[in-house]
Amino acid sequence: MDIVSILVDEFNIKRFQVENTIKLIDDGNTIPFIARYRKEQTGELNDVILRELDERLSYLRNLETRQEEVIRLIDEQGKLTNNLKDEILKSSTLQRVEDLYRPYKQKRRTRATIAKEKGLEPLAQLILENSIIEGDLNEIALPYIDEDKKVKNTEDAFNGAMDIIAEIVSDNPEHRKVIRKIYIENGILLSEAIDKDSKSVYEMYYSYSERVNSIPNHRILAINRGEKEKFLRVKIEVPEEDILNILRNSLITNSSAITTDYLNMAIVDGYRRLLSPSIEREVRSSLTERAEEEAINVFAANLKPLIMQPPIAGKVVMGIDPGFRTGCKVAIVDEIGKYLDCAVVYPTQPQNQIEKTKEKLCELIKKYSVDVIAIGNGTASRETELVVAETIRELGGKIPYVIVSEAGASVYSASKVANEEFPELDVSIRGAISIGRRLQDPMAELVKIKPKHIGVGQYQHDLNQTKLDSALGGVVEDCVNTVGVDLNTASVSLLNYVAGISTRVSKNIVEYRGEKGRFKNRRELLKVKGLGEKTFIQCAGFLRISNGDNPLDNTGVHPESYNIAEALLDHSVLDDGNINELAGKLKVGVPTLKDIIMELKRPGRDPREDMPKPLLRMDVLNIEDLREGMILTGTVRNVVDFGAFVDIGVKQDGLVHISKLCDRYVKHPMEIVKVGDIVTVKILDVDIDSGKISLSMKDI
Repeated sequence: MDIVSILVDEFNIKRFQVENTIKLIDDGNTIPFIARYRKEQTGELNDVILRELDERLSYLRNLETRQEEVIRLIDEQGKLTNNLKDEILKSSTLQRVEDLYRPYKQKRRTRATIAKEKGLEPLAQLILENSIIEGDLNEIALPYIDEDKKVKNTEDAFNGAMDIIAEIVSDNPEHRKVIRKIYIENGILLSEAIDKDSKSVYEMYYSYSERVNSIPNHRILAINRGEKEKFLRVKIEVPEEDILNILRNSLITNSSAITTDYLNMAIVDGYRRLLSPSIEREVRSSLTERAEEEAINVFAANLKPLIMQPPIAGKVVMGIDPGFRTGCKVAIVDEIGKYLDCAVVYPTQPQNQIEKTKEKLCELIKKYSVDVIAIGNGTASRETELVVAETIRELGGKIPYVIVSEAGASVYSASKVANEEFPELDVSIRGAISIGRRLQDPMAELVKIKPKHIGVGQYQHDLNQTKLDSALGGVVEDCVNTVGVDLNTASVSLLNYVAGISTRVSKNIVEYRGEKGRFKNRRELLKVKGLGEKTFIQCAGFLRISNGDNPLDNTGVHPESYNIAEALLDHSVLDDGNINELAGKLKVGVPTLKDIIMELKRPGRDPREDMPKPLLRMDVLNIEDLREGMILTGTVRNVVDFGAFVDIGVKQDGLVHISKLCDRYVKHPMEIVKVGDIVTVKILDVDIDSGKISLSMKDI
């Protein structure tokens, strides 16, 4: 298999890009490092393409390994032909390889294997040949009757032979290929209620049908969940008689043969009992895989802007984790996220201590000169928001508040990381601290939580968790390395996502910092236990040191390129118009030179500055205040296949359906919006009873 050529064609890139990327990956380089510091070798492939190429490379190598293994296994049986070997080697998917291997695969005891043990395989072959035009069927079967083998009569013999044929029909790779195609192109996915009287969120699927090749991914996942929760019964309907005729035309070569009826019965049995259920499982599995892949991509795309939200730095923040019975947890963190104080207030039912709550909030705001309030968006958020807004008004209305996603805050508060940070604090207070810190530096706080718990996507608990973790981990890694990490303040959790740094090395860095004090230069990293030259090369460019020995240590310039950067500074050529000529003089690639110049022009730049700022509020709306036609500003909280959910300042997020995002056709909402975007919307409809709000971004 020419893997390089395949990747060149699939990704539509040059051969040198593929060859160099494969070599870089095989040499142990991380994707962020390759994307940022090996642009000349890869032809400036970005991190997304590099990850996709890496994933595809793994698949093709696994395919190649499996091809070799299957060829070996069949050859050991003495059944490998040149044609079969060529077919296996030409296979472009693992599924096709498994189809070709299926007839030779060692099986558990089936009806067919039992029949073979009874010596009925020659009879099966005779029926398959279908060439006997005249004679007595009983006489044909008579030699195979054997009481000891429990073949008592001709009926037993023919039944056993048909079991063998049925399995042959099912295992035939060409049959499977053709029928799989029919299932995909002509199949109808049907769902029906197990109990029509039961109430559930799946009622729209109680009598539902849609073509297999056009059903949207989110519906696949919804139906799967309904089936798993035993509300739905699901099947794929196909034109059975058409399929049976295809099988008959393939196997029945002489309709006049006396064995034709037995062959036909075996074909029908093979399809209904073996082939159809197997293909249906495969197609349903491929549908699920397709839907999961899209859901993971949506999750990843939503996660990136959430993590890349600009920090609100240099502000004292009051973080509030709302609650009813147990009260609202309040925590104060200073300008750099250091915990200062906490309280528990009860502004909601059942206590309704509104005045006491306002008094306490005022006291803390004045005592610590709070600049902004962050309110979690979970249970009792709306009720808490009303009290906070009243408190702000009584203080003169100068302190803004922000509704912050608290997804994963409870996971963090009970985690080992949180316990190490705040061993003396109650779990609930840790959640309030996390909410406050999320506003100050979303990335630094969110990396402490497994990405799948951050809550921007669909059906995350139903997805392949290994694939989800891998994809989301890649997103976080790319974000962290794009921004860069302050070596002297970064937590273990944040350091874990720096290219090349393991959890063990992260802990060693923090321990070294605690013993020796702040790092003065990047080369000092080599004194950290377990951090060798190879790791240093991968991570150094992503770690920042402010006020260190070398100003370049506070930039994205890699130490390997310091000589280039110093030459640029010495000759004051940052604005040299001929970049190609300059690159030639300095003996450096143009992409690397451009990056160095950008870093020198804007040292210490945080790329998150270009992202939309959080929407600061001073007052609050009730859903009852909303009217059709109102124009409001809101924050995109989540993007799904069918639209975007927008926080407009009431308890329930409103939905902008995909058809209402803009005046043109939109394939996916992410073409128009992303998580964190500040958007202007118009109220289309408000259903107070259900709490549903329909919005539009059109005609505003």
